[in-house]
Amino acid sequence: MIAADTSSLVPYFEGEHARDTDLIEAALADGQLHISPVVLTELLSDPKSRGGLQPIVTAWPLLEPTPGYWIRASQTRAQVLARRLKARLPDTLIAQASIDYNVLLITRDPDFEPFAKHCGLRLG
Repeated sequence: MIAADTSSLVPYFEGEHARDTDLIEAALADGQLHISPVVLTELLSDPKSRGGLQPIVTAWPLLEPTPGYWIRASQTRAQVLARRLKARLPDTLIAQASIDYNVLLITRDPDFEPFAKHCGLRLG
């Protein structure tokens, strides 16, 4: 299983070829790509691309929250904030889903780095 963040999925859908988009393509080909509900929501919130993306991304498996997810997410966010680092709520929820499932998160967003350094998130 591999997860992808919106910051890498948008360039993938735009046809960009880079390390992260190649990883997404390989994960899709292997049937390994999963997304968190937050990423699904972010992707489908764009009024311009929503209609075309909906049938594609809603077919992908979700990293559904597991029991205790919300408490663990609050603890993870608190760990990062205690170090006076940035921990936006959507990023925290995406990171927690990847941590819970112990999957690599493909992302371009450097805001995930504190979660990797201090909370066990695996970045791709």
